[in-house]
Amino acid sequence: MLNRRAVVTGASTGIGEAAVRALRAQGWDVVGVARRAERLEALAAETGSTAFACDLTDPDAVAALIEELERTGPVHALVQVAGGARGTDSVENGSIDDWQWMYDANVLSTQRLVAGILPLLRRAAEDTGHADTVFVTSTAAQTAYPGGAGYNAAKAAESMLVKVLRQELNGEPIRVVEVAPGMVHTEEFTLNRLGGDRIAADAVYSGVEEPLLAEDVADVIAFALNAPRRVNLDLVTMRPVAQSAQHLLARGPLHVRTDVD
Repeated sequence: MLNRRAVVTGASTGIGEAAVRALRAQGWDVVGVARRAERLEALAAETGSTAFACDLTDPDAVAALIEELERTGPVHALVQVAGGARGTDSVENGSIDDWQWMYDANVLSTQRLVAGILPLLRRAAEDTGHADTVFVTSTAAQTAYPGGAGYNAAKAAESMLVKVLRQELNGEPIRVVEVAPGMVHTEEFTLNRLGGDRIAADAVYSGVEEPLLAEDVADVIAFALNAPRRVNLDLVTMRPVAQSAQHLLARGPLHVRTDVD
């Protein structure tokens, strides 16, 4: 583990922040990347990570990130968490601006990062024997639901990008891992999706016994990176027990049935 360095995007909140904490606790050097410098700096002061403020939808900002990474040392892993959802409109009434943002934030940003960081990962793999990429997509990439079309489409596109990348890197010692969470109760994801409506955001989780936490997803990310290098977790789909499928969510206490033979 000594001197292995990971770049974690979306590090100012939620799963990205939890991934920084998990990897630092296990001895990784971590560069946390997000738009909000003050939150990254607070995380760095607490965990010993490095902060780099960057809007991943801005090509010039990403180019500056890659330049800084090249200057400061090797990169052994990319953990791409950044992205997000906006709105719950129908296809008919969908906001083109929201859909454009979701495609930019989830798909084009991912491609831009891969293109920039892959040469650094190859360099690290030559030195240490392997390198890693982990992409956090969503169960929204797997199952459509009313009001989700913009996010469904963006995450499905990102998931396909990951699958193609794995095939294109066949023969190279670079793992490509996809983690697709279902319902995760984080500080900001649903709040941002619903335009800051706290009441509506809280209602999404109302009555659900133990949604996933950001730390649960971070644990899977850390396991994938620390697994023996012969092991590639192609796709890990994870949901809370209360969510049997994208559309099937139990509200209220979980209990053992007594009306079955």
